[in-house]
Amino acid sequence: MMTIPKQEGTPEPSILLGGQAVLEGVMMRGPSRIATAVRRADGTIAVHAETFTPIGQRVKALSLPLLRGAVGMIEMLVVGIRALNFSADVAMGAVSGNGSAGTRKPGNAALAGTVIVALLFGLLLFFVTPLLVTTFLFDVGRDPLLFNVTAGIIRMVLFLVYLAAIAQLQDIQRLFAYHGAEHKSVFAYEQGCTLSVEEVATRSRFHPRCGTSFLLIVMLSAIILFAVTDTIILAWTGSITVVVRLAVHLPLVPFVAGLSYEVIRLSARHAAARWARWLSLPGLLLQRITTREPDAQQLEVALTALRASLSADWQETQATSHAVAMEA
Repeated sequence: MMTIPKQEGTPEPSILLGGQAVLEGVMMRGPSRIATAVRRADGTIAVHAETFTPIGQRVKALSLPLLRGAVGMIEMLVVGIRALNFSADVAMGAVSGNGSAGTRKPGNAALAGTVIVALLFGLLLFFVTPLLVTTFLFDVGRDPLLFNVTAGIIRMVLFLVYLAAIAQLQDIQRLFAYHGAEHKSVFAYEQGCTLSVEEVATRSRFHPRCGTSFLLIVMLSAIILFAVTDTIILAWTGSITVVVRLAVHLPLVPFVAGLSYEVIRLSARHAAARWARWLSLPGLLLQRITTREPDAQQLEVALTALRASLSADWQETQATSHAVAMEA
């Protein structure tokens, strides 16, 4: 889920909340802490929490509009992979009672390699492939808008097919249930509800500021931005090739992400406006694939991560008890 300021009328309007489902758990990002809670095989919950200061707060130049979205996307990808690594350690029993990693801890080089591979895979599947397919199967190369609309439709179809395919896997279905638990927990907190399993269970699993919505906005922004750049190239040179498109489009992907972040940020500030509701609708519909109704134990894990991300004192007391016992 994107980390967007909470809406007015919630308990702490200035706080930032975001999260991500991991293997048998949830990662939550609070205002100054990131916490990951994962259900162990014995039913207890392993928790790892640490302080976190976004790079945009440490390097002011990186907090500028457009740039902050691209930087934040990469930063949260790194954070998300770390959380996934922790959840994998828990699954393999490589985490001690206080939630710290034991036998395996990936170094910076391994983490950087994983991030680079993930980014390259995303670029290849969702940007390079649609461009190549549109170039060689459709005679629309000299119409920038039609070309990029066609490529955008192919990109969205690939995205939907990819999600629908992985959603059939049992492990992914459990991951999507934890995604739903994350949304319900954030909703409950934003609405000032009691953070109990029973209360959180009544919240919606469809959240308008989910990262799924962000990805859809990225795809729409790409159509517009790439059409504009192609128009400029054609007006300047009189021709455009697939090599030129690749050379221009791919470096613009971070800018597309930054533009999309600003759109999501603006819609979050005007959530009650009709245009913002319409903008969030495709993402809400897509969450029927990417989220599932969680059970009580999954909600408990999400709430554990949420509380740990909000309170350093909570994490210290829970860590000394080694685990959170599973409710009967």
